[in-house]
Amino acid sequence: MTYSVRKHGDVLSTGNVLQIGSTMLFVSCLFFVYFQLWVPVYCDTEQLGFFSDSKSSGQVAKETGSSSCGCDALKRDVGVDVGEELSPHLEDPAEKYSKAANEENVEHHREQDIRSKMVLLKSSWFFMGTDNPGIPPDGEGPQRRVWVDSLYIEQHEVTNRQFQHFVNQTLYVTEAERFGDSFVFEELLTEELKSKILQAVAAAPWWLPVKGADWRHPEGPGSTISDRLDHPVLHVSWNDAQAYCKWAQRRLPTEAEWEYACRAGLQDRLYPWGNKLLPKGQHYANLWQGDFPTTNTADDGYIGTSPVRIRASDSFGLYDMVGNAWKWTADWWNVHHTPEDKHNPTGPATGTDGVKKGGSYMCHKVPHFCLLTDLSL
Repeated sequence: MTYSVRKHGDVLSTGNVLQIGSTMLFVSCLFFVYFQLWVPVYCDTEQLGFFSDSKSSGQVAKETGSSSCGCDALKRDVGVDVGEELSPHLEDPAEKYSKAANEENVEHHREQDIRSKMVLLKSSWFFMGTDNPGIPPDGEGPQRRVWVDSLYIEQHEVTNRQFQHFVNQTLYVTEAERFGDSFVFEELLTEELKSKILQAVAAAPWWLPVKGADWRHPEGPGSTISDRLDHPVLHVSWNDAQAYCKWAQRRLPTEAEWEYACRAGLQDRLYPWGNKLLPKGQHYANLWQGDFPTTNTADDGYIGTSPVRIRASDSFGLYDMVGNAWKWTADWWNVHHTPEDKHNPTGPATGTDGVKKGGSYMCHKVPHFCLLTDLSL
């Protein structure tokens, strides 16, 4: 799941932000202190371009020369009525929230507040994007100076435990559950289950459609989250993330807010901690090790997702800003940017593809993780 976020205004000095594969509730659902809420999620709730082919995943990866996990190839052509139309972001990104909305003793959290702690990010200018994009189609250029108001953002991604609490209180049903299937990375499936699946995604055959795969059953029937309650929740769509954020009284972060948080005060660095992937031989993120998509050496100890907060935080006090699971943001995807200074920018008013940031445990050979973008709903 992603993180949630809240704006830091005159009314209060603390706030709540969620991280849900995408971002936070109060202004953003990155689950970070800055009104951003992000929920790291798999792109597993979308469906597109199935095909049957004798080519292996490894062959396709080598032929395309892609460093992508193929998440952008997953997309549903139909939507699900979630009962209420949700805007991708609030109209006024600088909107201040009332004291009542930020109180810690909100009724539905009084008995047990399982929401993530939030970190305050002070307002500042930063340089967003780059003039030398490693993946030009992502639309991360040009580099431009951006002002972001102070906000709270959650420390880490929304976990299975937190999402389970939300579902138990609201009886919410995710879109993957309503569709009846979701995509799962083939290496996480049993041979018996894979033998029953005759279709795959042409551009990324390592993604397989699995009946019964959802947040409770990440690898389909027979799998469980009982031993992964502190892992980020998966199979969560943008609408699911929005529903969680609304319940938690937080919001998803804008793409600008998320990138500001991810950079952790550094500029022109490959990672939130600097330019070295493995400083002093230590793993600072859950990323792919080995030859994608056929061999994951799991040098960091995990084949798939890992628990949140098991690695060192960045200088902002945030965890897993890159890797582990994709993070939803509030914005629609846009590749047309200008170099002028911006204040609290948001994405287009409308669009067809939501923006996810930060990558997942499947990502590899990425030139700049804070710029890494994926799109889908």
